[in-house]
Amino acid sequence: EVQLVESGGGLVQAGGSLGLSCAASGFTFADYAIAWFRQAPGKEREGVSCISRGDETTYYYDSVNGRFTISRDNAKNTVYLQMNSLRPEDTAAYYCAADRGVCSAASFGWAYWGQGTQVTVSS
Repeated sequence: EVQLVESGGGLVQAGGSLGLSCAASGFTFADYAIAWFRQAPGKEREGVSCISRGDETTYYYDSVNGRFTISRDNAKNTVYLQMNSLRPEDTAAYYCAADRGVCSAASFGWAYWGQGTQVTVSS
C-alpha cells in the first residue's frame, strides 16, 4: 500500500520556523520526484517546492524562495521542508506528492498524495 504521511505542522508566530516531514512507503522512493504543495481556505492548491529524483535538483515556487529548504533522505524514504521566516500568508494545509516524472508546480499529474498537515502562522 502506498502511503505518504506528512508531519511537523503546527502553530507558530510570524518570523518563526517549522520543519515538515513526508514519510513514504509502498513504492521505490528514490525513483520519484517529491513535491510540497499547500492550500489555504478558499484558494487553489499551489506548488511550494520540489526535489527531483536522481540528481536531487531543488525548485522553489512563489514567495518561498530563500525562506524554505527542501531535502530528501532516500535511506529513510523521507522528504523534509524546513520553513524559516514564516509569514501569516504561509498559513495553509501542506501536502506532499510523489511522481516518477519531473518536478512541476502544477498540482495535477502527481501519482500519490499525502493527507496534509496544517501550518498556521499568527501575526
